[in-house]
Amino acid sequence: MSLRPRWAALPVVLVAVFMTTLDFFVANVAVPSIRADLRPGDAAIQFVIAGYGLAYAAGLIVSGRLGDLHGPRRLFTAGLALFTLASAACGGAPDATTLVLARVAQGAAAALLAPQVLTLIGALFPGADRARAFGWYGTVVGLAGMSGQVVGGLLVAADPLGLGWRACFLVNVPIGLAALALTGRLVPRVPGAGARTGLDLAGAALVAAGLVGVVLPLVQGRAEGWPQWTWPCLGGAALTLAAFVRRQRRLAAAGREPLLDLEVFGEKGFAAGLAAVALLFGTSAGLSFVLALYLQDGLGLGPLAAGAVCTALNLGFFLASPRSARVPRVVGPLGLLLGLGLLYHAGDSPYLVALALLVAGAGMGLVMSPLLSTVLASVRREHAGAAAGVLGTVQETGGVHGGTVTGAIFFGALDGGWHAATRAALLVLVVGALGVLAHSALRPRRAASAPAMSLKPNRCSSP
Repeated sequence: MSLRPRWAALPVVLVAVFMTTLDFFVANVAVPSIRADLRPGDAAIQFVIAGYGLAYAAGLIVSGRLGDLHGPRRLFTAGLALFTLASAACGGAPDATTLVLARVAQGAAAALLAPQVLTLIGALFPGADRARAFGWYGTVVGLAGMSGQVVGGLLVAADPLGLGWRACFLVNVPIGLAALALTGRLVPRVPGAGARTGLDLAGAALVAAGLVGVVLPLVQGRAEGWPQWTWPCLGGAALTLAAFVRRQRRLAAAGREPLLDLEVFGEKGFAAGLAAVALLFGTSAGLSFVLALYLQDGLGLGPLAAGAVCTALNLGFFLASPRSARVPRVVGPLGLLLGLGLLYHAGDSPYLVALALLVAGAGMGLVMSPLLSTVLASVRREHAGAAAGVLGTVQETGGVHGGTVTGAIFFGALDGGWHAATRAALLVLVVGALGVLAHSALRPRRAASAPAMSLKPNRCSSP
């Protein structure tokens, strides 16, 4: 295939990344207006946000496997159609229950899309072109994160056609329809592995239940002060995921097709790469959590001013991502560490905080795209979709764990004041960044150019 059709396909594929990333930020901005209009209970309004994340986390591994079996373009088209339809349902929701269900459908659609995007980029762009394509991937994530809060605020304030908060979801519909029309014309067909047997439905149910059992208590439990149900839920999730692993091993030993071939974790560099991805996204989520509290409650900034300061993180990410293929791989983690160090010493100055976030965001932008493009470097093509699903799951759960651990350290040190709590939390983030640096420094050089195959950023960060 010539280069021109491949590059023509990239904007269509990245539209899905832009929509799902933008939707995350826009939905957060729309929450106050949703509360005033639909008058949902506290639990319902929480699940407007959490329902999306739960469905996303639960569906990634299954979606990756479906892409392996039936081809990533077919699953990409289905996910794009479902996301567009679910966005229309969100915009037309007459009550909170319908909105929550539509948001769950949006999360499931985003899970269907995410592994296919990574698989398509890996399949369509060989060699140096792959690094450039993943650089654009990172740029789109940064652009969506940088503009999401602004776009959401403008849509709510402008109230087009009297739609109010509904416009935040309905804006996806024309974009999704245009992307669907172009997918069949511009995105080449990439063959799947084919299916000797059907999808492992029991395995799919186990992994979905297990992942929900991990993410739900870590998100809702923290928000509700760690009620008693969180601990049995986490314990049950561990047992469920262990049962999933045993089932996958049993199917493989019997010569049947498991939902997730566990041999993929034995591929050289894959497990270490997943650990680095978990640390990077955990650091990103932890930083988001600290900033959300420190800027408004610690420094006394209003929501608009705090959002403007946070934009510096996404701006740095956006500016640095296209250059990630042209710098040594340790520069990104070093930039992230420098930004965290500047933030540690920023004190009460919002301007110094913004400068620190600009540097940290640039570091994230320089490390994320190369990391995603090389972490799957040795994975065989028939496992590409499943491995992408695992990668997306690690991004999501790594972010949740990072926010939880950082939050626990932050609140544990809060008796000493906002500065002490923020600095204690930043030290945890420095440990995560050091882990990413170690992976970048120790990874064999040949892995950076080997053939390779987030996805969702956090509230105030880009990866």
